[in-house]
Amino acid sequence: MILKISTAWLQLKHEKLRFLVAIGGISFAVVLIFMQLGLRAALFDSAVALHNKLEGEIFFISPRSTALIAMENFSERRLYQALAFKEVEDVIPIYLGFAQWKNPQTRNYWRNIYVIGFDLNRNVFNLLGVNKNLNKLKEPDVVLFDDASRTEFGPVAQEFNQKGSVVTEIGDRGPGNRKITVVGLFTLGTSFGADGNLITSDLNFLRIFLQRQKGFINMGVVQIKPGYDVNKLIKAMRKKFPQDIKILSKQEFMDFEKNYWDSTTPIGFVFAFGVVLGSIVGIIIVYQILYSNVSEHLAEYATLKAMGYKHRYLLSVIFQEAVILAILGYIPGFFITLGMYKTAREATKLPVMMEPFRAFLVLILTFLICFISGAIAMRKLQEADPADIF
Repeated sequence: MILKISTAWLQLKHEKLRFLVAIGGISFAVVLIFMQLGLRAALFDSAVALHNKLEGEIFFISPRSTALIAMENFSERRLYQALAFKEVEDVIPIYLGFAQWKNPQTRNYWRNIYVIGFDLNRNVFNLLGVNKNLNKLKEPDVVLFDDASRTEFGPVAQEFNQKGSVVTEIGDRGPGNRKITVVGLFTLGTSFGADGNLITSDLNFLRIFLQRQKGFINMGVVQIKPGYDVNKLIKAMRKKFPQDIKILSKQEFMDFEKNYWDSTTPIGFVFAFGVVLGSIVGIIIVYQILYSNVSEHLAEYATLKAMGYKHRYLLSVIFQEAVILAILGYIPGFFITLGMYKTAREATKLPVMMEPFRAFLVLILTFLICFISGAIAMRKLQEADPADIF
């Protein structure tokens, strides 16, 4: 075994420049795969960030809704009909929509921001910044600002921490002229659909969105009493309610959102294709290195055969080279990715994080890439005929 490893290692490092290029190429493929998988995970995690912060077990939405960024209206009377079920503790109507936000610093830069309105008398958010500021939201024309929003909205969090409030303008159609005041901060984060978020009362929401009618909501949250089975209640509700409402569990609601970004939009396909592309790049690079090594040392392989070494030994040398390339290419690729994840997280405000399972998955994929390359390159060994050296 030691001889096999030594032979593989000596062959690889014989051409030092080629060896370094091979490691660099594999590292590039590893980084590419890591980035695609990381951004894809950030896509899904950010898409369901709001879902995870909602205190409820069952969700009502319009059947015409496709995602949080495209939620259609429905009558809140449907939601209140859920109170007829003895298992239901409370229901909370929620308004959702995009408004035009005026950067309070530049005063001339408008950008879409996601606005969430809800009934302040009901606890629906598992967000410290929201729950401690509920009393402030009872005032007219006040909002809470997501301090994890993109910088294009202005230094709102910094200015709020210095002055205690921030005054700007907002409107639902083009540049608005409704003056609002930021009276608190919370942390939710951006997504591929929303660069920033505001939370306010349902009444303030309707003051911002003048075209919206009270009683036509975008989402309904149902909180059930302890001890009851959520799935049984959902089945009973689906039988009771007509087809003009979609009733989902929390997990189904999250899957509904993820499915939109994964299959309805091209983003999910792009990230998946990036993983395939990175794998192909890695296979080509490793194959070229292994094929060149075999071609240049074909006479030596033939000599080993003439000395009595079996063909499977020569194959094991090729696969040993593949293992060495996989390990030495993965290590720098992993640490480069950590730096790129940090850069992407700071630039986009998306939750681009390294996960242990993903690190292990890419490691296995790197070995697989190198093994496939080795399997293709070993066909050249069939040309190693001992008769050719005599």
